[in-house]
Amino acid sequence: MDHFAPSRRHFMGLLGVTAAAAFAPLRATDVRLPFDNGERLMVDGFEGKGPMILQRTRAPLLETPFEVYDRGLITPVDRFYVRWHTASTPRQIDVSTFRLNVHGHVERELSLTLADIASLPAREVTAVSQCAGNSRGLFDPRVPGAQWGNGAMGNAVWRGVSLRQVLDRAGLKAGSVAIRFRGLDAAPPQFGKSLGVDVARNDDVLLATHMNGQPLPWVHGFPLRLVVPGWFATYWVKTVSDIEVLNVEDDNYWMAKAYRVPGTPDGNTTPGASAGATTPISTMPPRSFVTNLRDGDRLRAHRLQVIRGIAFSGKAAVRRVEWSNDGSSWHRCSLDTEGGAYGFRRWHAQMPVGSPGQQRLLVRAADAAGNVQPLTAGWNPGGFMRNAVESLNLVVT
Repeated sequence: MDHFAPSRRHFMGLLGVTAAAAFAPLRATDVRLPFDNGERLMVDGFEGKGPMILQRTRAPLLETPFEVYDRGLITPVDRFYVRWHTASTPRQIDVSTFRLNVHGHVERELSLTLADIASLPAREVTAVSQCAGNSRGLFDPRVPGAQWGNGAMGNAVWRGVSLRQVLDRAGLKAGSVAIRFRGLDAAPPQFGKSLGVDVARNDDVLLATHMNGQPLPWVHGFPLRLVVPGWFATYWVKTVSDIEVLNVEDDNYWMAKAYRVPGTPDGNTTPGASAGATTPISTMPPRSFVTNLRDGDRLRAHRLQVIRGIAFSGKAAVRRVEWSNDGSSWHRCSLDTEGGAYGFRRWHAQMPVGSPGQQRLLVRAADAAGNVQPLTAGWNPGGFMRNAVESLNLVVT
């Protein structure tokens, strides 16, 4: 189970024996996520970050405070969520000896230095990285795993080289089926994910070296991170050092056993139902959030209230965002043109505020492929891919 949330005493004691102590002075305050046992620490300076919600210390899991998303489309590097799978996080890498090895079902095996990679044409993509378990703490009934709120996501400008260029240099043999990626976090079972050849050869799939114009920090995958726009971040392998071309489907643990959902159209099932066929998670369904209001906020009666937020989808570009106060009558929001196909899209609207009492606010997104957020939250035993319509209960005075 991956839901270790240390107490203040444990956290402060841990700082004396881990590399996190290098980022002193550190400050911690209490924060509460909106579910049972949602008490966490907001830490400032842990792993070189600004204020972040601490989910786990090792391997580090840090959640972005939700107010950050209201400040701009691009999530700052020092406020970007952090997710590692194993405790063997490689904090020090010798760039002079680092090699990216490409092998398997290829015409030519490669051993590329960082200088070799830097010599290839650069490409830049703005894309959302979202943990497949984002919002897991909201699942009902609860499931094991990191109990995230809604902050295990971020939008960044990624720069590097197109993976396709590296694959073309190696030359894929006929019959190639999948491309497997592994990093330097080698604790068993060694983390590895694979993409089908057609996905891997998309020009926008990057071996990224930079994030928001800065070299990747170690906590985000220095020196190379796979960026797969539109796909959940479990495929965004950090510290990529090994690329293996396969002529069969990948059967490693992280593909065959982990990060899988029921093989239903929406990836959901009924709690307690017997296990059936499963399928790996892949692209992100549409999501939208209000960013300038919180649950329980107080509004003045009989006025227009500006509402704004973000939306995104990995399956297709966001086509529309709508708001409602009853879940049946929906009103179109204005959707900004910035953000691109893979990034956050900003939306805004003016909502009439009613008489004193309670007022509900719901928001939903739809993409160009016809995918629409459902009103009712689905459930699966991994706590993956939550994308139900978000709602806020507001107090009108």
